[in-house]
Amino acid sequence: MEDKANIYFIGIGGIGMSALARYFLHQGKNVAGYDKVRNPQCEALEKLGAHIHYEEDTARIPKHFKKTNTLVVYTPAIPAEHAELVLFIKKGYALFKRAAILGALAQKHLCLAVAGTHGKTTTSALLAHLFRQAGRNITAFLGGLAVNYNSNFLAGELEEILITEADEYDRSFLTLQPDGALITSTDADHLDIYGDAQTLTETFTDFARNVQKHLLVHEDVALPGKPYGFKPGSPFYADQIRIEAHNYMFDLHLGTEVTIQDISTGLPGRHNIENAVAAAALAFHYGLSAAAIKEGIETFKGVKRRFEYHIKSESLVYIDDYAHHPTEIRALINSVRELYPEHHITGIFQPHLYSRTRDFADGFAESLSLLDALILMEVYPAREKPIPGVHSGMLLEKVELESKWRLSAPDILERFRKEKPEVILTIGAGDIDQLVAPLKMSLLDG
Repeated sequence: MEDKANIYFIGIGGIGMSALARYFLHQGKNVAGYDKVRNPQCEALEKLGAHIHYEEDTARIPKHFKKTNTLVVYTPAIPAEHAELVLFIKKGYALFKRAAILGALAQKHLCLAVAGTHGKTTTSALLAHLFRQAGRNITAFLGGLAVNYNSNFLAGELEEILITEADEYDRSFLTLQPDGALITSTDADHLDIYGDAQTLTETFTDFARNVQKHLLVHEDVALPGKPYGFKPGSPFYADQIRIEAHNYMFDLHLGTEVTIQDISTGLPGRHNIENAVAAAALAFHYGLSAAAIKEGIETFKGVKRRFEYHIKSESLVYIDDYAHHPTEIRALINSVRELYPEHHITGIFQPHLYSRTRDFADGFAESLSLLDALILMEVYPAREKPIPGVHSGMLLEKVELESKWRLSAPDILERFRKEKPEVILTIGAGDIDQLVAPLKMSLLDG
């Protein structure tokens, strides 16, 4: 990598790809690439000097990006027949998946990794913030935009600690051999890749074997490692959990001798208290003091699209969240219910992937039935082609609510220009984020 002046990304706007592109820009490399749409990550990279185009066109590849001076990075979401990918393979360029590049960087430094089918983005962002707030020299590759830094990449000199989210999709995290790691959950997901839950669990076991020193696992995860959670028998746990002024408070126990009392966090939900316990425990292993840990948790503002408030008033609350798995949706709704127990909660959900909608239809229906009212959008296909019989109407039939509808984005906006709910949620990992700004305007209109 060091001998290549040019780095070209196929799929540069993805959250993981754009973090890596930021890293190479920080290193002074010439960065260019392709993506299907110009999203906020692409716009930010362009401002930093990246040259990006949005047509699948080999003629748009910079002429000076030659085989001898260029490294090509691609995401597994790119189809094998993509014209630019085919060209680079044909001409013999140095071509690597994003995970391989991240793994190569991580092997050169002390790496701390956060894995899990849920919670890894918030937990890794919090872990990075704990060290950064304490003045430690860290570099971080995150799977979301940390609100404190408005970025998915934190630059350091790579001499002390590299923190990264360890993605199980396409077995990407097996390129890592971290010094320390967290595993937050191993619930079934990505069955289009793994086939069944057992194979996914076995792959997490392979990841656990790659951890060199300190492995912490959620107390419900059946893998070897030091457990954390809410059980007093765990080496690291939280108790005295309560809500004050719509914020969570708790005490944190790190081993048998250290207790941090009365930690206040703006992160909603008991699952995020568990995430805070995990991040704090690993940070404690790598030298952070109790005082630094408390300050870091209390100053952490979260990750964009993870329980992100857009309206927060006495009469109206609007929260946007990336949840796209039944377990995540259940945790989200339960958190909102705990914070606003007397309020009517309306959810707008966009299913993500036909295969996930098919594989977890009953789980989605059960979780979404915890709402008071539901609006379903059409399935966001991402990398997939339609599957016969799989659509949002199929899912809507399974949801046990009287108040449920299937609406398009324009119909949703029109509805909420007239109707003002008490609490409204937008939920999903597709392009539902494009609904956020206009929905907020509709809700505030009049």
